[in-house]
Amino acid sequence: MKLTVDFPSVSYREGPEGVLRLAQAIEEIGYDQLDMFDHVVLGHATATRPAPIYPPKMPILEALMTLAYVAAGTKSIGLGTEVLVLPQRNPTLTAKQVSTLDTLSGGRVRLGVGVGWQESEYEALGESFRTRGRRMDEAIGLLRDYWSEESVSSDSDFYRFEAIAMEPKPPQGRDLPVWIGGGSERALRRAAELGDGWLGTTTIGPEGIATAKERICRYAEEAGRDPSELGFQMMLDSPPRDDSGKAFYSDLDHVAATAESLRDMGYGWASINATAVFQAGARSVDAMIEALGAIHDRLRTAVG
Repeated sequence: MKLTVDFPSVSYREGPEGVLRLAQAIEEIGYDQLDMFDHVVLGHATATRPAPIYPPKMPILEALMTLAYVAAGTKSIGLGTEVLVLPQRNPTLTAKQVSTLDTLSGGRVRLGVGVGWQESEYEALGESFRTRGRRMDEAIGLLRDYWSEESVSSDSDFYRFEAIAMEPKPPQGRDLPVWIGGGSERALRRAAELGDGWLGTTTIGPEGIATAKERICRYAEEAGRDPSELGFQMMLDSPPRDDSGKAFYSDLDHVAATAESLRDMGYGWASINATAVFQAGARSVDAMIEALGAIHDRLRTAVG
């Protein structure tokens, strides 16, 4: 089973050297992948909208910028997003950023994308929240065209241009993996029809975790795709929203049992949310390194 760390932006409080030291330690410990969470902004509650899922002042480093910084100080660990809110970003610029990151990291990028949930963030970035699903589907195709074709044109509902070149191509070319996040029915279908894999979180609940892979595989077959070629990743536990969830990552037996259960359901990847590790009591970069090392050792014993 491959192991991913969802990187904690809170590490920036120990300066840029703290961010890089944590990333390098995650690689040295032996994790396969480092993923960055994405929100450009978080909206405050107003008279017309409720408070967001996360505190508005929660620190969130920009995902692609942070991965570029980390890429320069690491050698082999995979670099990805979990997940980039693609429809609120221009797909041409995103294709260029991801291609550059893949080029300068030596082909280590896996792009995770989702449609997001925060309408105020779309408003702040000047994009439509209501059309995000359709633009997501078009944008995925455009990314792959930019990464592989000499000339790219589009006459779609949302993106219209003619005869555009983008160089250099990423080392992985059109095969640069695009994994889809989200637990809605459309997200599962999108992963089956357009993605190279699916990124799940425990917010979909135990029943959703058990059935999501089965549904994606069925949708893939209906779309004429081979389900065995799709990857499946589940976050072992998301950041807790109250005190009841803060003990998860401090109970290594529970962490291992959860990973074993996911492996038995056919998940080939498990993600450790390092922000939740921080919330569980590892309040410094050194403490997070120690905790992530212990989690890694326990998981390798349990699931390989």
